[in-house]
Amino acid sequence: MTIADIKTNAQGKMDQSIAAFKHNLTKIRTGRANPALLDTIHVEYYGNHVPLSQVANVSLLDARTISVQPWEKGMGAKIEKAIRESDLGLNPANMGDLIRVPMPPMSEERRREMTKIVRAEGEQAKIAIRNQRRDANDAIKKLVKDKEATEDEQKRSEAEIQKATDKHIAEIDTLVASKEKDILEV
Repeated sequence: MTIADIKTNAQGKMDQSIAAFKHNLTKIRTGRANPALLDTIHVEYYGNHVPLSQVANVSLLDARTISVQPWEKGMGAKIEKAIRESDLGLNPANMGDLIRVPMPPMSEERRREMTKIVRAEGEQAKIAIRNQRRDANDAIKKLVKDKEATEDEQKRSEAEIQKATDKHIAEIDTLVASKEKDILEV
């Protein structure tokens, strides 16, 4: 493995950490409705537990209401039960062939709790990126030790990896600030 391979690999893994963090942020509730909020809900469908998106169309009715339209007539009650039993604190209303899921307003205490969760998720993502930096630097040091790279190449590469790390951590900080703003302003 060359230094270029190590840097490319580290960059790719850092990008994956950012993508995973963004995915985790979609699950954290703000006062606004977001169809991705229901992605974690599974419904029993012919004996199997499948994601809600595989048995119904999930979309927004307005800024504070998610609509769930089952593809089969008999699924409405099962979907409603799955949403109600999830730990999201939602209370769906069955309107026949459409299930409305209004987003209840969040209390100030709940908003503060959510911002703490967002910060904790952000810190976990930063730790993952720092671990990628450490692994890449260790791999480069091993190349130098095995005489496959020079110390000058090591210093240059470590500086480039640090720049990539700083860029990714700054992106996480931006995402955390944006999500906190979403939580607190609604």
